[in-house]
Amino acid sequence: MDLKDKHVVVLGLGRSGQAVCRFLLSRQARVTASEIKSLTELLADKKIRELKEAGVTLEAGGHRWETLAQADLIVLSPGVPPLPELEKLKAQGKKILPEIELAYHFLKGKIVSITGSNGKSTTATLTHKILSEGGLPAFLAGNIGFPLTNLVDSSSPSDIYVVELSSFQLTYIEQFTAEVAVLLNITPDHLDWHPSFDHYKEAKQRLILSQPENSLAILNRDDAHVWELNAARKALVWAFSLSRPVTPGMYLEKDWLYLHLDQPTKFLHRQEVPLFGPHNLENIMAAALVGKYFGLPDSRIKNSILTFRGLEHRLEKVTSIDGITFFNDSKATNVDATLKSIQSFEENLILILGGRDKGGDFKQLIPALKNRVKAAILLGEAKEKIQKALAGTVPLHPVSSLVEAVERGYSLARPGDVVLLAPACTSFDMFKNFEERGRRFKEAVLALKERVQPK
Repeated sequence: MDLKDKHVVVLGLGRSGQAVCRFLLSRQARVTASEIKSLTELLADKKIRELKEAGVTLEAGGHRWETLAQADLIVLSPGVPPLPELEKLKAQGKKILPEIELAYHFLKGKIVSITGSNGKSTTATLTHKILSEGGLPAFLAGNIGFPLTNLVDSSSPSDIYVVELSSFQLTYIEQFTAEVAVLLNITPDHLDWHPSFDHYKEAKQRLILSQPENSLAILNRDDAHVWELNAARKALVWAFSLSRPVTPGMYLEKDWLYLHLDQPTKFLHRQEVPLFGPHNLENIMAAALVGKYFGLPDSRIKNSILTFRGLEHRLEKVTSIDGITFFNDSKATNVDATLKSIQSFEENLILILGGRDKGGDFKQLIPALKNRVKAAILLGEAKEKIQKALAGTVPLHPVSSLVEAVERGYSLARPGDVVLLAPACTSFDMFKNFEERGRRFKEAVLALKERVQPK
């Protein structure tokens, strides 16, 4: 791909967008960066000022149709949703690529792509840990780790790039493909941005359908939306399952994880697994299968799993106060993630729900609530919608802040209970992102502990 003197518009000036701009400048392209933030906000960032000084034209306050229409190429940052203007331009033949596809055209090395509605970051991080601790030249990129364009110039054919991909990135891929592609699950998510569930599902499935015959797809046998690809794919398939034996692949049977490539072998006992919840068994099996594809011995893969402590804000134990344990699962930003979070506990939960709605069906939580949850605390923009959906199930307690939610949870709980933040919503109504929400939750819990259990 020759970029010299081409007019390229980059949508989004976050970390990946900035990396794309630098990459394009190094290829002598004429670069315009378009952002919804104001020019004042943009120029407060030293790195963006440096891009402007290097020749990037900044277009602030929204994406302009005229600029997009005049571009030779439009490159999307990972967080940019499918905008109506982009769909129209694409229909007219305009070349539109996500950042990962731009990098793909120049990158040397093997790509392991990981996507799904939930579990992407945990699986990608563990996969990278397994490969790198196994002595392989592995790099973590995409939504977690480095922007892929940052790694192009130093790439070599022996390198392995573990790339976490979102539905937004996959919507516009054309030639991008992966030697190994992992599809963890497909459940309704981002329906505030995707026009329909089918549109969202098609984006996720595109990763597998783009693979050639000499590649590997690792698929969740228990997810119908994932497994339907088994009939349409060209790639070799390995599967993982919590409910049935699969071959080739990994599965759970009588509390043992079995690896079955040539013959079934006991791999790990469930009680040895350091991560909490059955969904993390799926993440572990997927990552382990990637390690096996690259020829790593079972012992090395197991050691990497046993020393993995998970990621912050994913079913993270905060502390205990008077026998009441607080868990931070702020990353549970959709209904399915919250459902899996609830199912990680037996009973006696005080659940904190709410934030900005993503178009999820909160009624799907009802069976789990009735079996495991004593009370639910509701906050944020979605609390009225949640209250209406869950009326008559468990006691519901609307609150106005996260601090109030923590204090209400403590007052409702008894020794042996768990107070769980698993919001089923995004954080953008009250916080910058799910990380800030999780940090504020932990701060509120620790402040409460200091007050009721002073040293």
